[in-house]
Amino acid sequence: MASKAVSELKPAPRNTLRYSIVIPAYNEEQNILPTIGKLAEELRAEQIPFELVIVNDNSQDGTPRVVEDALKYYPEIRLVHNTPPGGLGRAVRVGLKHFTGDIVAVVMADLSDDPKDVVRCYRKIEEGYDCAFGSRFIHGSRVSHYPRVKLFFNRLGNLVIRIMFATRHNDLTNAFKVYRRHVIEAIAPLHACHFNITIEMSLSALIRGYSIATIPISWSGRTWGQSNLRLRQMGRRYLCTLLKIWFERVLIIDDVLAEMKQTERP
Repeated sequence: MASKAVSELKPAPRNTLRYSIVIPAYNEEQNILPTIGKLAEELRAEQIPFELVIVNDNSQDGTPRVVEDALKYYPEIRLVHNTPPGGLGRAVRVGLKHFTGDIVAVVMADLSDDPKDVVRCYRKIEEGYDCAFGSRFIHGSRVSHYPRVKLFFNRLGNLVIRIMFATRHNDLTNAFKVYRRHVIEAIAPLHACHFNITIEMSLSALIRGYSIATIPISWSGRTWGQSNLRLRQMGRRYLCTLLKIWFERVLIIDDVLAEMKQTERP
């Protein structure tokens, strides 16, 4: 479905939208404080009103303690806890229940997302877009420390998605995306429990025809700890979510759009 024309978009006055950053964190005691510090520094410098909704996803290390200590220096933090069972999708869903801003971004706790890109997506939303998607694979993007096997399956998976949904967006599996509140409300309830939350959110927004801006981003692989992504375990989950939303698009898009209009009715 085609996105809205840029001419139809309604820009917002600069720095009037409250920005919520949802950060799921599982065993990130070495990464979470630098992530908080860099995000807060960038957002404060841009004078953007914001909150950092950090979701402790059943961490077994000192992540909650580090976040609680950081509250003394970063009052913008809101620490919430995901009850068992854990999983990235469940943690993101908890964060989306607690954010209070006009727009929300999902940002990883492992320093893989660049805070400058977080600001750039905010500026795109200010232009009037409903969503801003970061892409690691368009002109101007930079990627480092991406394992070759994961990179291969990433590009293959995104190619399949582009064909199935007839879309130009080429990094829909990337978690770093920004949404207006009404988009989150329209695509709820979300069901994905793990990394498949990334395509559940992006594809749900896509089939509803929301206006989406894509920006090139800088992305770097982890320098501490291990990724929680397991390719074999996640394959079936991605496939299930992908097929579910594809069938919604093909078979019941009229019902999907009717629900969206009901959600957005004043």
